[in-house]
Amino acid sequence: MARYIFITGGVVSSLGKGLMAASLAALLQARGYSVRIRKFDPYLNVDPGTMSPYQHGEVYVTDDGAETDLDLGHYERFTGVASRQSDNVTSGRIYQQIITRERKGDYLGATVQVIPHVTDAIKEFAQADTEGLDFVLCEIGGTVGDIESLPFIEAIRQLRNDLGRGNSVSVHLTLVPYIAAAGELKTKPTQHSVRELAALGVSPDVLVCRSEQPLPDSDRAKIALFCNVPKDAVIPALDASTIYGVPLQYHAEGLDHEVLKAFGIDPGAPPRLDRWSEIVERVLNPEGEVTIGVVGKYVGLPDAYKSLHEALVHGGIANKVKVHVRWLDAELFEGDEAEIASQLEPMHAILVPGGFGERGSEGKIASVRFARERGVPFFGICLGMQMACVEGAREQGLDHASTTEFGDTETPIVGLITEWMGKDGLQTREQGGDLGGTMRLGAYPAKLAGNSVVSSIYQASDISERHRHRYEVNTRYRDVLEAGGLVFSGMSPDGMLPEIVERPDHPWFIGVQFHPELKSKPFDPHPLFASFIEAAVRQSRLV
Repeated sequence: MARYIFITGGVVSSLGKGLMAASLAALLQARGYSVRIRKFDPYLNVDPGTMSPYQHGEVYVTDDGAETDLDLGHYERFTGVASRQSDNVTSGRIYQQIITRERKGDYLGATVQVIPHVTDAIKEFAQADTEGLDFVLCEIGGTVGDIESLPFIEAIRQLRNDLGRGNSVSVHLTLVPYIAAAGELKTKPTQHSVRELAALGVSPDVLVCRSEQPLPDSDRAKIALFCNVPKDAVIPALDASTIYGVPLQYHAEGLDHEVLKAFGIDPGAPPRLDRWSEIVERVLNPEGEVTIGVVGKYVGLPDAYKSLHEALVHGGIANKVKVHVRWLDAELFEGDEAEIASQLEPMHAILVPGGFGERGSEGKIASVRFARERGVPFFGICLGMQMACVEGAREQGLDHASTTEFGDTETPIVGLITEWMGKDGLQTREQGGDLGGTMRLGAYPAKLAGNSVVSSIYQASDISERHRHRYEVNTRYRDVLEAGGLVFSGMSPDGMLPEIVERPDHPWFIGVQFHPELKSKPFDPHPLFASFIEAAVRQSRLV
């Protein structure tokens, strides 16, 4: 039976529970254990698919087509374990399932309540699909004391009793703030947070204390005394120079050792962390540097492109260079050629990422044109590929080329996809239907042209990548686009849906309909990002 690690947070949000969970899982993996990480989100949305990136950050998509919390990206990047739909649940999804069952009469006339029905559903989710695992890590979103989190905390309390002593451990992440005026670290917020959690019936076994200053032994002893944990189980967590150094940092402070000890497991020999040491060495001591201009819509919040940023870093790791990402607002590029040139000329490569809606689209198209005309490496992802096709069509004389996503157009280079072949057969969608969960989501195969640039990058002719989109490039315009040098080098197996376009006569110009950033890892950089950064390195030697 799998052992469970429940991870909660207190005092304030954004302390790094997801990163801590991913790091702990990586450390347990390095000790030879099998792991899986799950995220409980207390909000009432069924999933984050319809939430603004400014509200929630990026939507992370799994192979099986789930739109999930961005923390699942951390989980995959640190462990290499592919996330599934069963690894993320929200209050909205729990309540949706319960109300559906109630309407069907499944509860046989019983009064449906938070306890036991909601908590039972949460426990059922936590324990599903865990065969053969050594550890399941469950992260609870939000902070202790949030009214939305109460059913999840209660479910944890019940589940710890159900599992029996020694089969679960509670890890609580808190803030130990530094008060500059007093010149002191303050432990009271941690004490109050632990007291709040204990009042709900969950006593933490290990405390992780985020702080901007080193945590003195005296403060660790004080926290241990007032929070009823061993002093060694009070783990300092200072800011790291790179997120990929966090597993090493937590190991040095004894996090994995104390968690295993709380389970009554002899930690044994230290874990093998060579690959993490090598990653950190490459990040902190690069042999060069490049600057990538990302022309996007949500550049005011980097978390909106979290996986994209990390994939660029991974490309830098593969090439032993530091990647500087310059976030450029696409709206500022609309109609001002001089401004476009002044912003993009210093870039060693240009990337136009995915997004939704018309805002900033002309700026993205102008960025594509700049990259094509100046011979600057270009990478278009999802909407970025579509804008590359619109730009290519306009270059071929179709001046009104556009996408139906932005309204009616006489030259629909990109249009709404209403049906496609999925794993469960023909999938159909209607104009004006529900937004949530209705896109082409998850992993789909593609076939690459044998003599293409992308086939040489992948070193394969068949690939599988994750998608999240409603619109597709219209194959009716394939001939006109290819006449202009924009080649369709990757297609769906049935030959109906364009997956990749490229310009073979350009130093590096590739657009993809899917999201390769979702599968990139620091110890296994995605080949497209590794090749893109390699092209940027070559470009940096020319300027």
